[in-house]
Amino acid sequence: MKSSRIPGFYNLSVEQRRDLLKKELDFSAEELSSLYIKEPLSTETADKMIENVIGTFQLPFGLGLNFLINGKDYVIPMVIEEASVVASASHIAKIVRSAGGFHTEATERVMIGQIQVVGCSDFHAAKQAILNEKEVLINAANAAYPSIVSRGGGAEDLDVRILNEDSDSSYGKMLVVHMYINTCDAMGANIINTMVESVAPIVEEITNGKVYLRILSNYADKCLARARCVIPPELLSTGDYSGEEVRDGVIHAYEFAASDPYRAVTHNKGIMNGIDPVVIATGNDWRAVEAGSHAYAARHGSYGSMTTWSKDQAGNLVGEIELPMSIGTVGGATRVHPLAELSLSLMSIESAKELAQVIVAVGLAQNLGALKALATDGIQKGHMALHSRSVAIAAGASGEMIDIIAEKLIEEKEIRVGKAKELVEEYTK
Repeated sequence: MKSSRIPGFYNLSVEQRRDLLKKELDFSAEELSSLYIKEPLSTETADKMIENVIGTFQLPFGLGLNFLINGKDYVIPMVIEEASVVASASHIAKIVRSAGGFHTEATERVMIGQIQVVGCSDFHAAKQAILNEKEVLINAANAAYPSIVSRGGGAEDLDVRILNEDSDSSYGKMLVVHMYINTCDAMGANIINTMVESVAPIVEEITNGKVYLRILSNYADKCLARARCVIPPELLSTGDYSGEEVRDGVIHAYEFAASDPYRAVTHNKGIMNGIDPVVIATGNDWRAVEAGSHAYAARHGSYGSMTTWSKDQAGNLVGEIELPMSIGTVGGATRVHPLAELSLSLMSIESAKELAQVIVAVGLAQNLGALKALATDGIQKGHMALHSRSVAIAAGASGEMIDIIAEKLIEEKEIRVGKAKELVEEYTK
C-alpha cells in the first residue's frame, strides 16, 4: 500500500479518483470493475443472500484518507449516506498522522455461545456437574465443527452462571453455559450456533434440566479492539481557537458524555458514524457491532462514552477507544458482495484482528472530528456546507447547477429544500 495521504482527492471527478486508485494504489481495471457497473451486486446474487428480493439498494461509497495505523497506511472504504463523515474522519486522520498515527491492538478472536438450561432440581449441583465435564463438552463442540479447529480455532473454554437464583418465577431461574470459541477470521455466527446446538443434548443429560436457547451472544466482550492517539495541542489549532482551547474543549465535551446518558447516546452515535461505514463496506453485520458496542458502553452499570479523552503531563490530547468487534474477513457477505471484497483489498487487510483495529481507529477519528467541531465553530458549519449539495439535488438541481445552488444556499445561510427550489426556478428561467 502506498501512502494514504492523497492531497486534493476531493477536488477530483469520480472518474479521476478511480484512475488515481489504479495509478497510485496499483489496482488493475479488472480489480476495480465493480465500481463501474450500474449494479455491483447483481439481483441474482442478492436473491440468494436474503428472501423476497425485488432489487438492490445503493449508498455512497467513499474513501477515508490519511490514515496511518501502527505505521501502516490505509485507504479506508466507507459506505454512508450522511454528509461530512468521510471528510471529518479524513481531516482528523491527517492531524493524527502528523502526530505519529493511531496505535491499535486487539485481543484474540474469542466469541461466546450461550446455552440456557431451566428446570434443574439443584442449580448449584447442575453447575458443578457442567464444570466437571468441561473437557467432554469442549471436545464435543469441536467435533461438531472440525474445520475451524484445523485452522487453529474452536472451543477453548466454558463457564457457567446461575441467573435469577432467588426468583419466585420458574421462568426466571436458569443456568447459562458460556462456551468460548475462537472463530479465527470468521465472524463466527454459524460456527458458534452449530457448536452450542450440538452439545445441548449432552448439557441436558448432565444437568437433568431442559435446554431452550442455544445461540451466539453478540456481546463479544472477549473479542476487543483498541485504538489510541496522542496529539500535541499545536496540531489542533483552528481559526481563532488555540490548540490548548480546542484540547480543553474536547475534554470538556467528553466529560459531558461520560456523565450524562442523554449526551452519551449522541456522542456514541457519532463514533458509530465512523465505525458503521467500514463495517458495511466490508460486508459485516453492523447491527451486531452496534449492539455490542452500546452494551459495552453500559458495562459499568450506566450508559457512558465509548471513548476517553484526557490531557497527559506534556499537555497533549490523548484519545482512547475500546470496543467489542464481532467482525470477519471470511464467510458471509464479505466474500459474496463484490464491493466487500474490493474494500478488503483496498486496505490490504490480512486478518479479522487487523480489520477490527482499523475500524476502532476510524471510530476514534470520527469522534474527535465531531468533538473538535462542537468545541469550536459548532457542528453545523461544516456539516451543513456539505449537506447543501444534497439539498440542491433534492430541489431538482443537476450537473453544474448543483454546486451553484449549494454555494448560494451557504452564502444566504438558508440550507433548506424550499429555498433551493426557489433558486433552481430562478436559474432555469
